[in-house]
This record gives sequence, structure tokens and C-alpha cells, in this order.
Amino acid sequence: MSDDFEVVRPEEQAGDEKDRALRPRSLVDFQGQTKAKENLSVFIKAARERGESLDHLFLIGPPGLGKTTLAQITANELGVDFKVTGAPALDKPKDLAGILTTLTERSVFFIDEIHRLKPAIEEMLYIAMEDYELDWIIGQGPGARTVRIPIPPFTLVGATTRAGMVSSPLISRFGIVQRFEFYSHEELASIISRSASILEIEIEKKAAIALARCSRGTPRVANRLLRRMRDFAQVAGKSSIDEMTVAAGLKQLNIDGLGLETYDRQILRSIIENYSGGPVGAETLAISIGESQDTLEDYYEPYLIQSGLLQRTPRGRMVTLKAYEHLGLNPPKLGDGQDDLFY
Repeated sequence: MSDDFEVVRPEEQAGDEKDRALRPRSLVDFQGQTKAKENLSVFIKAARERGESLDHLFLIGPPGLGKTTLAQITANELGVDFKVTGAPALDKPKDLAGILTTLTERSVFFIDEIHRLKPAIEEMLYIAMEDYELDWIIGQGPGARTVRIPIPPFTLVGATTRAGMVSSPLISRFGIVQRFEFYSHEELASIISRSASILEIEIEKKAAIALARCSRGTPRVANRLLRRMRDFAQVAGKSSIDEMTVAAGLKQLNIDGLGLETYDRQILRSIIENYSGGPVGAETLAISIGESQDTLEDYYEPYLIQSGLLQRTPRGRMVTLKAYEHLGLNPPKLGDGQDDLFY
């Protein structure tokens, strides 16, 4: 797998733990997601003034946009304990019970990838969310009985990249739902400048903006790219990151001016060269580039669509005129079946 793929892929990777020092710890320092942040600030202040637990919070959005960070900030702002796990780690009811029974008053319990919860775990969570109680079966066979164990009021924060896979009964139990959007270039440039200051490396304003344009609208990718540019600048004997460093570094990583890496361009070229620009089904497209359909839909398509390079239609995926222009290819002429897409 190519290095450029590792750099721009938005889900957490080995080495990203170094970014924890870069993560904001308060709402004031959290940049971007303005509407979600403003609303959450009101809800947190109200809950804190009443001395109550915050309503359960559901965070939706692509990976790398700060859902985990915002969950931690929520606990910080409330001044309560924070516990975190991922849905795949909750394999059996006892796994969930082990966490719920150790929660303290008004603490924040964060479950990442909540769309991957097993049905038995999800049903157990319903009662905990609504009644702050835990159903537990004692004994086996005819003599088995169910007891309800009280647990302290708490706030569940669930995060998902695939809201459509979360059941309606579970979603309905969240009092607050916030959707995360990709960050603007200006917001990412501000994040990059802040991170550079923490890393004690200077970065020119134009260099930060150039790096922001290639960060796929994602802070995690922006911070990862910043670390790589710091490496290139250091080895080159430079005390700061300038535009030349960014341009040379991105070229070395096979990342273009829009933040596309090899697989992104391969997706677009496959649709153009093999399927006349589309439409083509997601399963067929995934096979043609040697990737899983989940990877295609979760990690590649959102940014390609956001960038105006790809469209999802009822008949399948289609590239746009902008994709042809970006790849330096000639678009099909009128009458080639793409009229409604380009004109």
C-alpha cells in the first residue's frame, strides 16, 4: 500500500496518537463545526447550571472531523469523568455491564462506531439510556431471574460515520443530534497554524493555506500532513515550512493540489476509461480498483463528491466535468450520454 494512501486516509492510524497533544481541550479552542459547537455550548451550560447529566448526544460525520475530540471536550466542559470504547469491543453483555457499573454521576460514556453494536448490546443500552438501570440475569434455566441494577445518570455520546446503519429505536433515544461537515480551507489553515505552534515549528501563512487545500477537509489529515512537512523541512535544513517545502513534500507523497492521492485518481480514471464516465455501480467500481465497497463508500467517495468530482445518481457513480479537467482529459462530446451531467 502506498505511503500517500496512508497519509491522506482519514481514519485513525498508527502514529496518530502523537496528535493527541494537538487536540483542543475546550470548546473555545475547538475550531470549525460552528453551529454544532454553539448549540452544544448552550446545552452544556444549561445542564451544568441545573446539576443534571447532559442529554444523550449523537455525532454523525466522516472520520477524522473531531467527533472523539468533541466528546472529550463535552466531558471537560461538564467537569465529569470520561469513558471511551468502540462498538466492536462490546462483544458480550458483560462487556457493556462492566463499563456501565463503573460510571460516576453525570459522566460521559463515548461509544465510537456505534452503528456496529450487536443487537443484544443495543437492547441492553436502551434501558440504561432511558431508565438509568441495568437488566441483569441471575442464574440459569427455570430458576433464572432478571434483576434491575440502578446506575448513575450519565450521558451517552455515540459517534458514527454511517448513520443509515443505526437503528431508529437507538437514534430516537438521543436528545441531541449533531452532524459534522468537512472543514473549509480557512478553518484547516487555522488548525494547521495552531498545531505548528504546539509542535514548535514555524509555518508561513501561504504554506498553511496550501497544505489546507490538500487536507481533504479533515483536521486529522491536516495534522498528519503537517508532521510530514516538518520532516521534509528539518531534513532540508529549514527552520520553517514554506510554500516550496509543501509543494515538494506533496509531490514526493503523490498528493495533488486538491488533496487527491493515487487511489482517488484511479477511481476517477477507472470510471472514465472503463465505463465512459459512468454510471457504474459501487460494487463493480470497487472490484475494478481492488478495494472493498465499504472502503470506497466510507473513505473515498465523500471527499470526491464534496470536491465536485463525482456524483451519486440512481443509476450509479458518474464523474463530473471538473474531474476530466483535473485529470487533464478531454470530456465526452454532446450526444455521448453525458449531456445532463455536464450541461
